[in-house]
Amino acid sequence: MGELTGVAIGVTAERRAGEFIAALARYGAEVRHAPTITIVPLDADPELRAGTEAVLSSSVGFTAVTTGAGFRGWLDAADGWGLRQPLLDALGASRIFARGPKAVGALRGAGLRETFSAASESNAELFGALTEAGVAGARVVVQLHGTPLPEFTGPLTAAGADVVAVQPYRWHSAAPGPVLELIDAVLSGQLRALAFTSAPAAGNLLTLAREHGRYDELVATLRSGSPLCACVGPVTAAPLEAAGVPTRQPERQRLGALVKLLVTELSGAGR
Repeated sequence: MGELTGVAIGVTAERRAGEFIAALARYGAEVRHAPTITIVPLDADPELRAGTEAVLSSSVGFTAVTTGAGFRGWLDAADGWGLRQPLLDALGASRIFARGPKAVGALRGAGLRETFSAASESNAELFGALTEAGVAGARVVVQLHGTPLPEFTGPLTAAGADVVAVQPYRWHSAAPGPVLELIDAVLSGQLRALAFTSAPAAGNLLTLAREHGRYDELVATLRSGSPLCACVGPVTAAPLEAAGVPTRQPERQRLGALVKLLVTELSGAGR
């Protein structure tokens, strides 16, 4: 018997879902998996290849790396196109700004070194420091993750930078059937928690609920605090909190920490 035996948890992730589900299952949880988004395969993404070739078309002054997974995925895709080393050479010649330790780890694993790392692991700190670094007239490569960030890339452009945004992971809306079944499980009180590992997954749950006439009822249920909405970090939680849904987040923005939070909140000691 595990700490979560008899506890049903909804998981909305696609990327690393197997790892996450296996970790919860080790504690005995019953996991209902319904990805709310699907990820475009990197090596088959024409937009990623075009973005990579755009990066290589001229020298790079600054690079912003927002996620370790996104950066590694970009390099893996570039390797399949025979562009990994040219990409490393181009980025290595620039001043690299990283959003925290996971991005730093990916950079150093590729033999690159960062100029700056955001201690708060926030995009606000990362892009604030980059904008203040003097980007006027410079070519700035921004590695995105999942969604565009106009609120951060816009100020770079306004400061006179030539911004080249590359998006290694692009998400599409998932087939609605499993998601609607998950929403019905929430509304019927079958789930003790919903777990979210990305902002697009959280946001698209609400979008699909709205498109299928379940938004008001779903949001009202989630606002009650039952089921618990557990998010890996504040960025992931933002779409839910904007809808007035309370969330819980671990102190460290890591998948393992999210599992521990769920165990603490939903086990006998946390009930």
